Order: sequence, then structure tokens, then C-alpha cells
Amino acid sequence: MGLFNRNFDRPGPGVKKDEPRKKGIARFFELLTRDIGDLAKLNILFCLTVLPTAAAFVLSIYGFYTLIFLMLSLLLAFPVGGAIVSYVYYITRMMRDDPSYVWYEVKRKFIENFRQAAPIGMLCTAFIYAQLWIWMLLFGALATGELTGGIFWYLATLMAGLIFMMVMPYVFLHLAYIELKTFSILKNSILMSMAYFPRSLMGAITGSILWFVFILYMPVSMVAFPLIVLIAVSISMLLGLMWVWPPFNKHFNIEETLIKRSEE
Repeated sequence: MGLFNRNFDRPGPGVKKDEPRKKGIARFFELLTRDIGDLAKLNILFCLTVLPTAAAFVLSIYGFYTLIFLMLSLLLAFPVGGAIVSYVYYITRMMRDDPSYVWYEVKRKFIENFRQAAPIGMLCTAFIYAQLWIWMLLFGALATGELTGGIFWYLATLMAGLIFMMVMPYVFLHLAYIELKTFSILKNSILMSMAYFPRSLMGAITGSILWFVFILYMPVSMVAFPLIVLIAVSISMLLGLMWVWPPFNKHFNIEETLIKRSEE
């Protein structure tokens, strides 16, 4: 499950020897164009994974046995954690210029990390559903003029979501690469998100901007739903990881360790 497991040295297309990697927006478009097929495969696999829990949650929103389907949506989120770990792992392989076979790597990392990642994934799902419920209540109260407390509730909800988006990428990177107990992973992730605050903040903002725009312009934005199924999740994940992966990689010397191991 950790950094020194097998199959880290499966060859990918890589880059030319001694060729420096692009940075910033140029690097983003390089990865996007080079690996768009794999990103689409990852996107579709992830959407299929979250479909049962998302469907149950939507039914709960529309009042169809609300409590029952809300609880069911959380239970059906048990594979989400393992799916996110696999997602994060494969995209960081791309960023290391070492992509391989999507299904092979996703399946392997899911099996390795499923047990530890499952409760974390369910908690993440519960947090996201809670955020959606709160935003719906806030907009509903605003529309009817019943909202009290002014802008405070909007800021509090927004800050909670921002902190969540800053910390969670480190949690799943730990799960993908480092063998630690869950409590240590959570503690390390919080500390790292604060230690690398500017990058953590930018990762949270860039990784969530597409979803913010999508929710802001609903229901009109639903015309873009096919793009969400095809590629939008991968783009958001790639944007966020481009900020947080470099300090995480440097902190644990991951890429250097993997290169040395492949040469042994």
C-alpha cells in the first residue's frame, strides 16, 4: 500500500533524456494533450464509481424517502475513498512522466488501499453532501427573505469547504504513497496544508473553480453535464495536484526514491 510496494517501475512514455519539464500553464496543457485519453478513462471510471451514491443523494434531495436514501447514499460511498486514491496516484504518475495502463494501475491501487481509504472516502462524501444541503438551504432562505446572520453563514460555509479542499489532497497522496496509520495521515495532511499554505490554497481554488461555476449557474450549466462525465473531474484533479504534488514529492523524496529503486 505504501511507497515501496511492487510495480512502481512499470515503464511509460516518459520524456527525452535531460529534457527539462515545462512549468505552469504550459505543463498543464502538455499533460492534458498528451494524456487526455487516460484522463477521460479515469474520469469515466470515477463517475461510474460515484454514480450509486450520487443517485441515492439526489433522490433524498427530492424528498423520496429522504432520510432512508440519505443514509443509503453514505453507505454506497464505501468505494469512493479507494477510487480517489487510485485517481490521485495515476495522475501523479502522469506528472512523473510515468503513465501506464489505466485499468491495471487503478485496480491495483484500489485493492491495496480500499480498506484504509473506505472510511475516509465516506467521511469526505458526507462532508460534500452536507455542504450541498447547507448551500441549498442558504439560497432557499435568501430567496424567501428568511436568512438571518447575513453574510456570516456564506463565509463560514465557504471557509469550511476551502479548508477541506486544502487538506484532502494531502490525505489521498499519503494513502497512495506513504504507509502510515490513518490518524497520522490526517495530522500530517493538516500540518502540510498549513506549511505549504500558498500552494494548498491555490490547489483548492483551481481544483474547485469548475464546480463553483457549475453550481453557480445551475440549472443552465446542466448542459455541460456530459463534459463532467467525460473529462471535467480529471481536469479539476490535475489542476489541484499541480499545486500540491511538488511540495509533497519534495518533502518525501518520492520521485527520487522511485528512480533509484528502478535502477537497482
